[in-house]
Amino acid sequence: RVEHPAGGYKKIFETVEELSEPIPAQVTGRIPPWIKGSLLRLGPGLFEVGDEPFYHLFDGQALLHKFDFKNGQVTYHRKFLRTDTYVRAMTEKRIVITEFGTFAFPDPCKNIFSRFFSYFKGIEVTDNALVNVYPVGEDFYACTETNYITKVNPETLETIAKVDLCNYVSINGVTAHPHIEKDGTVYNIGNCFGKGMSIAYNIVSIPPTQKDKSDPIDKMKVVVQIPCSDRFKPSYVHSFGMTENYFVFVETPVKIHLLKFLGAWSIRGANYMDCFESNETMGTWFHLATKKTGEYQKVKFRTSAINLFHHINCYEDDGFIVVDLCTWKGFEFVYNYLYLANLRENWDEVKKQAMMAPQPEVRRYVLPLDVNREEQGKNLISLPYTTATHTMWSDGTVWLEPEILFSGPRQAFEFPQINYKKFCGKNYTYAYGLGLNHFIPDRICKLNVKTKETWVWQEPDSYPSEPIFVETPDAVEEDDGVILTIVVNPGAAQRPGYLLILNAKDLTEIARAEVEVIIPVTFHGMYKP
Repeated sequence: RVEHPAGGYKKIFETVEELSEPIPAQVTGRIPPWIKGSLLRLGPGLFEVGDEPFYHLFDGQALLHKFDFKNGQVTYHRKFLRTDTYVRAMTEKRIVITEFGTFAFPDPCKNIFSRFFSYFKGIEVTDNALVNVYPVGEDFYACTETNYITKVNPETLETIAKVDLCNYVSINGVTAHPHIEKDGTVYNIGNCFGKGMSIAYNIVSIPPTQKDKSDPIDKMKVVVQIPCSDRFKPSYVHSFGMTENYFVFVETPVKIHLLKFLGAWSIRGANYMDCFESNETMGTWFHLATKKTGEYQKVKFRTSAINLFHHINCYEDDGFIVVDLCTWKGFEFVYNYLYLANLRENWDEVKKQAMMAPQPEVRRYVLPLDVNREEQGKNLISLPYTTATHTMWSDGTVWLEPEILFSGPRQAFEFPQINYKKFCGKNYTYAYGLGLNHFIPDRICKLNVKTKETWVWQEPDSYPSEPIFVETPDAVEEDDGVILTIVVNPGAAQRPGYLLILNAKDLTEIARAEVEVIIPVTFHGMYKP
């Protein structure tokens, strides 16, 4: 385990300036000539407005990054998204819209009556799209987890338009992790108001590029509705799973208290984080629904309490669905430990805080597709390669126990990626992840989910980001390709930020493209060929 006593990681949580134009990178090694596109990344880049700080990791204003590959040369560019949240903050020189963990106080220049009524004028939901970027038809959208997505130009990084998904389907927000099929169909999930005004979850779809060049979002529709475990308290949802024929939704005990949420803007100092609570008794519920017919499977799949942010992959095999997840044990919300004050502490204090947080584990769960043949009290998983179990109880509950694929004390395998184009929803072997050392990103990992063998890339005082897998054009094997990741080495005398290209087979370095600027933390992104 690598230690970080110098605290260089603090630099990735500091404000940077956008660039007026792309800057050249200095390349060492040889960039494969078939890499000719762009790496797009999103994350926070502005951690305060004037003297008003943002408090949580998911509050800073969205900064869109791009590393561009042309003829073996690389340039780097970045721009702040011109969301309403950002533009108003810059105009008024203060935080105007409440973020995940930061409350926006009313304008102090208003008189007492104006400020009083501003508490009750309704919820202004943030459009700060700092989490991910993905294609819809021929367009590209930056997103967070609200009902707003932001159309961007992937070439110039200019902001084009704000889109409210509530105008198209019944949804209160969608995740930042849609699934995209080979034909371009986009699937996503979010909570909604279902029958009798009870909370439910809608899985929605957006069709691929239209022949008449119309906007695919205009044809967005609900595919299936999944009931909620609590009528008025939806679970926090960050991602979901998809096989060739099924959707997999994992409902965790981290709940959104709707009454708190709806009242938060009338209570001085409340923010999104104040509206979360943990249900200490529900455990975790797994839900299945069919893709083609939109049929919800009324089976009570249950397991112990976990936090879940990222699905790795899931697939069907011989009458079972195998579900691989990056989990955190227990019902306490992991985001409680991601306040910037915690992440900017000295190393010993960072470790101390992380020791109190839930323990990360990569887990495999196996769900039976035919529960009618289940015999009570016995494990009936017949797949020879897993130790995961499921047991039918007398009340019809199917209790799931996982196989542990990876576990290390306060060492998380997170932000997972696979060879998505060929193996999403299929039996696969390799996953790539960002290694979090007491929540600090300090290594890139590869995991063989069949043998549990691991590979690691790591350098002292270097802080990488989510690994993006890019397949070679003539690929034969699953891991024929490269890994792209942005790394920051704050202690470097020159060029502290760089794009790193690794061989996807063994994580050995192929090339790096270094720039003269610090690059703040990024969450998710994509390679655009």
